[in-house]
Amino acid sequence: MLIAAALAANAFAQTPERADSAPLVAPFSSAKPGASLPPGWVPFIIATGKRPTEYRLVEDQGQTVLQAKAEGAAGALSSPVKFDVRAAPMIEWRWKVANLIEGADNSVSSKEDSPARVVLGFDGDRSKFTVLERASAAVSKSNNNRELPVSQLIYIWSNHVPVGTIIPNPRTKRVQMVVASSGAAGVGKWQTLSRNVLEDFRRAFGEEPGTLTDVGVLTDTDNTQSSAEAWYGDIRFLPAR
Repeated sequence: MLIAAALAANAFAQTPERADSAPLVAPFSSAKPGASLPPGWVPFIIATGKRPTEYRLVEDQGQTVLQAKAEGAAGALSSPVKFDVRAAPMIEWRWKVANLIEGADNSVSSKEDSPARVVLGFDGDRSKFTVLERASAAVSKSNNNRELPVSQLIYIWSNHVPVGTIIPNPRTKRVQMVVASSGAAGVGKWQTLSRNVLEDFRRAFGEEPGTLTDVGVLTDTDNTQSSAEAWYGDIRFLPAR
């Protein structure tokens, strides 16, 4: 996905704040199954004409979680934040997938799909955008009435690439992916994950991160034209251990 399509999730509604400087990402578990999304979570149109991924709140093991279904689709949800990740660099979340995406390869444009992603958007120097990135950003703003982040760090579930591997997005250097889960061994089971965002950003981009502006989720199958189903639990940030 190129910056309008690869910079998958971003929203600038009212920005929630917390006294302890960690971003408050509205938990899915705070809502009831079948209800509207928690405050702050909004859809993001990746590209005009693409079939959107379907998201809804469901119950799983006695807790409300977000279910995602993609049938040759790509569409994200995002929640705005305004936060320096140095204050609380650890991100924790839960996810589960029903299947891997056959033939998916995140290093190849035509195969760049994943059953589950957690997407972090960061502000920065927009003067560094290329002409193509500026054009894509303008289209995205027109579609969504919000700015794209300058860079994105995306945690993905890969078919086979080892956990911790950084995969540059094949269409734009402003998107870097980090493999958080890999392989079929965990399919159908909840995984609780923790990553140091600050360390991962430095490894992926070779520089310090700007302000974290949004947190999103994305299940997409538009490149492989396949099907995927995933579930997402609450996302939170914590101080470094």
